[in-house]
Amino acid sequence: MERSAAVVARLAASDEPAYGVSTGFGSLANVKIPAPRREELQRALIRSHAAGMGDPVAIEIVRAMMLLRARSLAMGFSGARPLVAETILALLNAGVTPVVPEFGSLGASGDLAPLAHCALALLGEGQVYVGDDLTPIPAADALHAAGIEPLEPSAKEGLALINGTDGSLGMLVMALHDLVHLLKVADITTALSVEALLGTDRVFAAELLALRPQPGQAESAANIAALLAGSEIVASHRFGDPRVQDAYSLRCAPQVAGAARDTVVHCATVAANELRSAIDNPMVLPDGRVESCGNFHGAPVGFACDFLAIAAAEVGAIAERRTDRLLDPARSQGLPPFLAPDPGVNSGLMIAQYTQAGIVAENRRLAAPASVDSLPTSAMQEDHVSMSWGAARKLRRTVANLRRILAVELAAGARGIELRAPLAPARGTGAALQLLRTRVPGVGPDRFLSPELGAAEEVVASPELIQVVESAIRGALQ
Repeated sequence: MERSAAVVARLAASDEPAYGVSTGFGSLANVKIPAPRREELQRALIRSHAAGMGDPVAIEIVRAMMLLRARSLAMGFSGARPLVAETILALLNAGVTPVVPEFGSLGASGDLAPLAHCALALLGEGQVYVGDDLTPIPAADALHAAGIEPLEPSAKEGLALINGTDGSLGMLVMALHDLVHLLKVADITTALSVEALLGTDRVFAAELLALRPQPGQAESAANIAALLAGSEIVASHRFGDPRVQDAYSLRCAPQVAGAARDTVVHCATVAANELRSAIDNPMVLPDGRVESCGNFHGAPVGFACDFLAIAAAEVGAIAERRTDRLLDPARSQGLPPFLAPDPGVNSGLMIAQYTQAGIVAENRRLAAPASVDSLPTSAMQEDHVSMSWGAARKLRRTVANLRRILAVELAAGARGIELRAPLAPARGTGAALQLLRTRVPGVGPDRFLSPELGAAEEVVASPELIQVVESAIRGALQ
């Protein structure tokens, strides 16, 4: 960092034009800035680009964005002094989080406006949160209380602070983390539904899945088979059942969830590559050259976010079809309408499925790709933008919605299994059922349902669900 900062300092003191050091920005790149005003240029850049609007971005995303910007600067290709990265880390360690509005980034020269709001806090300007308190306070007060000296940006440092894909990347990485968990949960809720609907486990046999060597579907099928092993309910109709096939929502569950798993693997590779990348413009190369580039364009991250949103939406869509089947007496293999005792007086889970269907419909809208929505900016200098920030924001909503969809299937599948008593479920599905019943009561007269669905969502989100299931089946889910 010190070597590249020295290169920038020499450029700043010379008459040689260098983008962002001795010139304006974007379509103003041809405007030469006199040497005495080049540090003023950096401060003005941060202030003008902190132009976001809307509700605040979640604290965890802003903190991810700050950490990733410090990471990129620390690679030493941006020409920023170590002090810049150290100041970002000082804010993180003090629990000081800038208030960042949700609208402003096109993923063009990276996430300009969101990162500018972060950079503004480094200057002691704008507003911040401290700790988990969501009451904004002036950044100057928070920095003073934490003993952090406001940053005085040198040449190019304002540009280096805002020219990255760090917000989009932070949301992608967090979505990947959540989806790895939720895809295991989807196998659990699938197994509950298959069991409750008197479905067969034979379609999940490894030798069948090997005929189509897609790795994700093999993993998902292996999980479902392990979860159903030893089920009295499945064994009760293994012979003499006139049905020869289950519906697609049961039989093809590993193919859909498996495709989502393979999408996660691909997008995790994109994220891992981005985490090793120096993102800025211009870049200071080891031989001292300062060159403009397009590494800030968010297309790799935007495409990955859009692809994941499609995958997550489909995992939710097939889960809703299984739930609907559980509630329909014409297709549920003998279960009462809407899994309700005394149907008519009681509506059971009828409206829970409405809620689930509404969420599935929203995820279908969110699956429309943002990365094809380029709009030119900066007087046509930035004539193609990635929209990666928008893709990442809607992915985050899609993942949260998938969690809720699976919670409804968990609640319905658990009721369906209980209604198959005295037949006992498998060890794996039984463990999931028992955990749910510590938070949500079983079959009974209608009651206020919203808190129960919220409690089921907490079970889905918790690592405890996977832990108790793995303990029951004496093995790890893939």
